[in-house]
Amino acid sequence: MPIIVNLDVMMAKRKMSLNELSENVGVTLSNLSVLKTGKAKAVRFSTLEAICKALDCQPGDILEFEE
Repeated sequence: MPIIVNLDVMMAKRKMSLNELSENVGVTLSNLSVLKTGKAKAVRFSTLEAICKALDCQPGDILEFEE
């Protein structure tokens, strides 16, 4: 898949667990896990915004395009 999700990298940089992120963002662990593993087909802008706020990052820090 040409879109790479670097959520795990940003979580490690911020020393935040999936449980903490789930609580801060208001998204279930299973949905965050699907996103983290790159198996998600879509992500809502509101979810991306909440993740970026919680991790103090930009969308480009989480999502990357690679051919």
